[in-house]
Amino acid sequence: MPQSEFQITDSLLFSKAKQLAQELIIVDTHIDLPGTLYNEWFDVSQLSDIGEFDYPRAIEGGLNAAFMSIYIPAELEESDASYERADSLINIVEKISKTFPTKFAIAISTEDVKKQFGKGIVSLPMGMENGSPINGSFKNLKHFYDRGIRYITLVHSKANHICDSSYDPNKKWNGLSPFGRLLIPEMNRLGIMVDISHVSDSAFYQAIEISKAPVIASHSSCRFFTPGFERNMNDEMIKKLAENGGVIQIAFGSYFISGDFNKKAIEMENYLAEHNIKDGSEEAKEYARNYKKEHTMDYGTVADVAEHIDHVVKLVGINHVGFGSDFNGVGSLPKNLNDVSYLPHLICELLKKGYSEEDIEKICSGNILRVWEKVEDVSNSLR
Repeated sequence: MPQSEFQITDSLLFSKAKQLAQELIIVDTHIDLPGTLYNEWFDVSQLSDIGEFDYPRAIEGGLNAAFMSIYIPAELEESDASYERADSLINIVEKISKTFPTKFAIAISTEDVKKQFGKGIVSLPMGMENGSPINGSFKNLKHFYDRGIRYITLVHSKANHICDSSYDPNKKWNGLSPFGRLLIPEMNRLGIMVDISHVSDSAFYQAIEISKAPVIASHSSCRFFTPGFERNMNDEMIKKLAENGGVIQIAFGSYFISGDFNKKAIEMENYLAEHNIKDGSEEAKEYARNYKKEHTMDYGTVADVAEHIDHVVKLVGINHVGFGSDFNGVGSLPKNLNDVSYLPHLICELLKKGYSEEDIEKICSGNILRVWEKVEDVSNSLR
């Protein structure tokens, strides 16, 4: 086939992708906007060059529900500052919805997402990234549920009082802590989704056995493409997640998507650790600049993200995968997936692979909304 015909086909598919992006509900389960605004408030109702999310770009990309990440750094574990940081970030999300009520609204249920989609309002449900603010208290858990938290990523980069982290070589609990084993049934009872992104493999298997409701991976990708990288999910874990009825929301960052980028990024991280150089310091930045001059790093493309989605579908079927970008939380992104406005490019790649409109609707939102509804149903049955 002549090259011009390929281009025409792609143009037609991209037009179809843009149409679908506007017609379907699209849910992204992980955007780190609150942390950006915590550092410096800006007008998210206007087009900006800060981060990867604002209202105009969300509308252009067709994003209807953006889970706001209430991210708590690991170093705040077992301190009042952890609880206070979570409340502060939730206050920021509330401020967005109150300041721009015709553009944004908090969502605490699947019904909210659907109603607000009908009104053309971008929904802002919330997920807590790192269960540290719970501080071993079901009272605290209820407090954050009442404030709108609808999933909790059990841990972040270091083991906490709930479980071990995939990033932490110190497997303090060999999975879940005794409190973690009690926490999951209480999350089921309240109606908070259990998020197993960031947890160790052992913690994943234990959590999925305990939970009476489907669990989610709010922002993880496939270890098949990043061998040895525990933060991503291996094939057996994805199969277990599907048996549980859950869903893996594919993260977009190059670190999760590109095997080449992942390998070289870890090499840089190991160098900093071995030479006791603090991440983010001027010395670390200088080392990274020099490393990237000497090494070509493959950031991946939007087609690579589609490959991760396709890998999950081939493993376990169409009902267990979605979008969990990690926008605003990653420093490097694949080509043609620069921010939320680029979501039609990802839909176009799925159309190229032969996915039907029904399939794409499930990936865009149907799967995660089904899981969230099931968590709501389980909660109602347990209360």
